[in-house]
Formats: sequence, C-alpha cells, structure tokens
Amino acid sequence: MADHGKAIKNDDTYEALRDKGYGKSKAAAIANAQANDDMNPSEKGGKRPPYEDWSLNDLRKRAQELGITNRWDMRKNELIEALRNQ
Repeated sequence: MADHGKAIKNDDTYEALRDKGYGKSKAAAIANAQANDDMNPSEKGGKRPPYEDWSLNDLRKRAQELGITNRWDMRKNELIEALRNQ
C-alpha cells in the first residue's frame, strides 16, 4: 500500500476505491469522510428515491442534464449505471 501523505486520511479505503474505478478526488473525499468521526458517510444522503424507482423518462431527463450521450439508446439499467458513474 502506498502512503498518500497527509491529504488522504485512510489509505486503505482510498486504494480500495481507486481499484473499483473511483476518481482520485472522489476516492479521497470518501476515504477522508470515513476517517472523520464527525461525519457519517454511510448514512443515506438525499431525499430522492433511488434511481431504480425513477421512470425511464425521468432518468433520461437527468442524463440530459448531466450531458450523458446515447441516453436514448440505453435501457433503464444502463442509464442508472451511467448516472451513477458521473
């Protein structure tokens, strides 16, 4: 395991997230939040229902807002994956 210096508070979590394909800044934010006792990163955040409960039309609108291309050719599960990978 590499030491990422003072910027990364939890190197193990950071490396695991990077291995899963997370970007550097997102992996760092999650790793640091998990290392901070004042934060609860595993608690549910937003008030919106999960993407699985959204209609296909609503998913496409959200994908358009985020600039996801080929959204009209995607099935619901593909749209959900694309939205979560943004």
